[in-house]
Amino acid sequence: MSVSLPSTPADAPASPSATSQRPPTAAELLDFVRTSAADTALIASLPRDPEGRTWVRLEGPGGSEAWLIGWPPGAGTGWHDHGGSQGAFATAAGTLREDSLAVRLPTEGWRTLELNGDVDRRRDLTDGQGRAFGPHHVHQVINESATEHAVSVHAYYPPLPLMRRYSRSGAVLRLEQVERPEDWQ
Repeated sequence: MSVSLPSTPADAPASPSATSQRPPTAAELLDFVRTSAADTALIASLPRDPEGRTWVRLEGPGGSEAWLIGWPPGAGTGWHDHGGSQGAFATAAGTLREDSLAVRLPTEGWRTLELNGDVDRRRDLTDGQGRAFGPHHVHQVINESATEHAVSVHAYYPPLPLMRRYSRSGAVLRLEQVERPEDWQ
C-alpha cells in the first residue's frame, strides 16, 4: 500500500536543508524522522494491516525520500542495505529491534561473505527513539511483539537507488537480490 502525505508535521519548523540546495545531513534526517514520529495525527493516519507491513510515502527534507511504516506483530525486513544512501529512522509507536553489522561490506563483486569477529550490533528502539546511519549500513528491523503493532518513520538521502537483500546463516552473509525503486512503487 502506498499513499502520499504532507512532507512534515504542520507545527514542525522548516528544515534548513529544505530551503537550500545542499543535501540534508544525517542529523537533519534524524531530526525529521523524530519530529514526524511525534506527530500523532500523522501516525494515526497510517492504515494498519494485521497481516503485513503498510507504508505511506512522505516528502522528506532537502529532496530526501521518506516513509511512514506500520509493522504488525512479528513483521521484519530481513537483512538489507540502502544502496549507498545515508538514512535515519525513528519509532513512533511500539518497539522495533534493529540488528546491524559493524563492518563495511564491499558493494560489488561478491555473492557470499564470511563475517569475522564480533560484528553484530543490536538496538531496541521504543517510542520517540531513533538513529541515523551512513551509506554502507547493513541491517534488519523487526517488530518482535506478539501482540502490539509498531509504527516508524524513515528517511534516506539520496532517494534510494536500490536495496540489496541478504540472507544470513551464522557468520555467512549471502547476497540474494537487488531491488530497484520500480519494484516497490
